[in-house]
Amino acid sequence: MELHLDGVRWARREPDWAAAAVSGFAAGAVLMVLELLWAGATGANVWDVSHRIAAILVGPHVLEYTSSSFGVGLAALATHYALGIGFGFLTGFLLARLRLDGALAVALAAGAVIGLLLYFVDFHLMTRFFPWMTAMRGGSTILAHLVFGMVTAGLYWVLRRGPRARWQH
Repeated sequence: MELHLDGVRWARREPDWAAAAVSGFAAGAVLMVLELLWAGATGANVWDVSHRIAAILVGPHVLEYTSSSFGVGLAALATHYALGIGFGFLTGFLLARLRLDGALAVALAAGAVIGLLLYFVDFHLMTRFFPWMTAMRGGSTILAHLVFGMVTAGLYWVLRRGPRARWQH
């Protein structure tokens, strides 16, 4: 089985923005579930992640709360999904412009790289503005972002309109 690739080069191709938004939203849900499962499995407070994410939108004062609240949960969901959709747009843009959306395997590999870059940006660059997020650095968060990138790219590949590369025998 051979896979024919055109190579990576910048192209003036428009992404499928709707597919990018849906992909980022869905992958954001997967990421959130992974974060909550990991927190529960390690005995950490499952609301801690929600409070840290909500603090991006409403400020660090929500970190003082130790239990759940409707407002904090709503702020966390709004922030999480808005960021997921935004990164879905970025993923779709990069996959289309770099022509990495022709084959599923290539899209998944690119999504993994994008997810790892996203982890670096979120937890090493953006922590200058949101220092409370440094506590989430580590292997489980790296893995969750790797999965997020792959799910986003894989869903984008499935949902986008336009030609797809074919596996040739």
